[in-house]
Amino acid sequence: MEKPETYKKLITLSLATVFGTGFIPIMPGTFGSLVAVGLFTAIRSNLTVLIVTAVSILTAFLVSGKAERIFKKNDPKQIVIDETAGQLTAYLFIPAQPIFIIMGFILFRMFDIFKIYPANIAEKRKGSLGIVGDDLIAGIYANLCLHLIILIKRFL
Repeated sequence: MEKPETYKKLITLSLATVFGTGFIPIMPGTFGSLVAVGLFTAIRSNLTVLIVTAVSILTAFLVSGKAERIFKKNDPKQIVIDETAGQLTAYLFIPAQPIFIIMGFILFRMFDIFKIYPANIAEKRKGSLGIVGDDLIAGIYANLCLHLIILIKRFL
């Protein structure tokens, strides 16, 4: 009979890697973001997107630090739930139109890669805060850019 601790590790790793997405050998973070793109395009309600985003953020904070300890490595690339949560944050209250979906993906990935202040500070924190914090900031930056683009578009 398996030990309960083994099941806890399996659940933690399943969630942290977004059900194995983090084990894709090339650009696992990008694929973690693409999971969020798929979720966002499948959901048509702002309220549902908000709930799914909140649950993903909470889950990311709960499992990332534990998964980091299981991997025995600082912010391992296999943990991609932070990218999923950050990408979903980028889409909060954004129209599910192809142009905004594509721009949101590009903006989020750009902000996630370049770690603009305070994301560069957040990334240096240990545990879940360091793993998830920079992606949430990237998601917020991307979201603000998308809302600004929508606002400008209304006046043009």
